[in-house]
Amino acid sequence: MAQLVVMGAMCQCSFGVAPSSLSVINPTVSGSKMPVATIMDHKPMVNIMPFGMCQAPTNPMVIAATAAAAGVFTPAPCIPATTAPWIPGSPTVLVNKMPALNDSSKAMCTWLGVISVNFAGQATISVP
Repeated sequence: MAQLVVMGAMCQCSFGVAPSSLSVINPTVSGSKMPVATIMDHKPMVNIMPFGMCQAPTNPMVIAATAAAAGVFTPAPCIPATTAPWIPGSPTVLVNKMPALNDSSKAMCTWLGVISVNFAGQATISVP
């Protein structure tokens, strides 16, 4: 059973070296002590924070750092580049008329990283 994602949930990017917490600006939902995320909580540096260093070979900053190191692969600071909502979200739970974010949803970074939810933030709200 999927869990709804709330403020403080822990996320990870497939090209990041560290987890990051999700920031949610929505008001709380009945039965929840924390703001519940929606699929629209995907904005870089607002909702999705950096994942330490980026190791995506498609990231221009990684490419530049690697070139500056004479071709030795060199990670660069992560700056998330998410432009689309999380997918798929919860088809049965709406928050502010948007599908709620569940812990099986993914967000895509422009540099081809896949962002997933490692910990939903609280274990008390489940999606049927």
